[in-house]
Amino acid sequence: MTLMDRLRGSDGAPQLTVVERRNRRGDAETAWQGMKSRIHARLLDEVDLTVLSDIKEQHRIQDLEQAIRQLIGEETRPMTSTERDKLVEEIKHEVMGLGPLEPLLADPTVSDILVNNHKMVYVERRGRLERVRTRFKDDAHLLQIIDKIATSVGRRIDESSPMVDARLIDGSRVNAIIPPLALDGPSLSIRKFAVDPLKVDDLIRLGAFTREMALLLDGIVKARLNVVISGGTGTGKTTFLNVLSAFIPEHERIVTIEDSAELQLQQEHIVRLETRPANLEGFGQITQRDLVRNALRMRPDRVIVGEVRSDEALDMMQAMNTGHDGSLATIHANSPRDALTRLETMIAMSGVNIPPFAMRRQIASAVDVVIQLARLSDGQRKMVSLDELSGMEGEVVTMQQIFAWEQTGVDAQGRAQGRFQVTGVRPRFLDRIERMGFQMPPGLFTQRSEEMAL
Repeated sequence: MTLMDRLRGSDGAPQLTVVERRNRRGDAETAWQGMKSRIHARLLDEVDLTVLSDIKEQHRIQDLEQAIRQLIGEETRPMTSTERDKLVEEIKHEVMGLGPLEPLLADPTVSDILVNNHKMVYVERRGRLERVRTRFKDDAHLLQIIDKIATSVGRRIDESSPMVDARLIDGSRVNAIIPPLALDGPSLSIRKFAVDPLKVDDLIRLGAFTREMALLLDGIVKARLNVVISGGTGTGKTTFLNVLSAFIPEHERIVTIEDSAELQLQQEHIVRLETRPANLEGFGQITQRDLVRNALRMRPDRVIVGEVRSDEALDMMQAMNTGHDGSLATIHANSPRDALTRLETMIAMSGVNIPPFAMRRQIASAVDVVIQLARLSDGQRKMVSLDELSGMEGEVVTMQQIFAWEQTGVDAQGRAQGRFQVTGVRPRFLDRIERMGFQMPPGLFTQRSEEMAL
């Protein structure tokens, strides 16, 4: 068979090369985006959408669909009924939602949406990243969606303020960065907000920890120990914090402090505080440190900081040392020891001249437990370590590990295999837990690691 024969199909027509097929798909996608943009623009020009806001949602959607279909009918391009329905849905998303992101936001299997640029979008499903066909018309289209998100929560993004942390209506966490900082165009990252928050039993079923360890965590929270949850990006710190907070008694008053509100606490008596960026003139900023200080005047039983990231660490440590027991916080760190080092660094950022020894003594006195989380190579999230702070030796904060996750290998599907093991150390805080009426399972801190295998 000659080269010409291979380039022709069975009917003698030339076959397209891979590059030609890719170019044709690109041309078709560009034409589709152009038509959608054109109809959307006409809709905004010819239809008074503010009238729809006074109509019930069901009728509002029907009226909007009718207007879109009328404009589609005026297009000269022939379309199938399936294409018309798809175009109607996409334009509805543009008008009432976040455009191309809406199907991904509605997909329960997607936990993260990562928009690298207007034509490159990835999602995380079950701990694995995969590229999807979702795309925006151009950078201006993506920037319009980002601006829509930011303004909905009273924030702004422009060349003078090219980064923003925000949240969606459902609580999903959003970060966006635009040129000149983002060299390849606007970039957007969304950590989706779970409609049904994971519970303790869910994390046990997923292998994040064992049922015996869950009993200990329950005792730690109810005994009002101060806990720092440590882990890298995407290890499940917020989810874990939500689960721990479920152990807080209903009658206690909880004050939460977050840079961008995303906690899903189940109790009724909660006051939620959120930071505020500076205005256009550079005034009016409210930081987490401001909120921590204010929270201490609100008669809280518990103070929960979504993520300690700066000089608010000093006020948090002081609060833990002055009667605000049972506080919970998360921190970005790769090990329990790193978490303490980061706390020390952030306390130093406060500008208060505290000697390193005094700083470490304050941390050792304030924090009772550090829980380390990790995301394994297969996407599983686990509590890989539970450590108790036991005091000081010289100028070093001492810690003792109570539980640890030991990975023994991977199975045929690449899933991590291993077990939780005890170190044989009986934690000092156990007496405090037992005084609260909690009895841990016999032999919990001495049983063989095989007995805790998942």
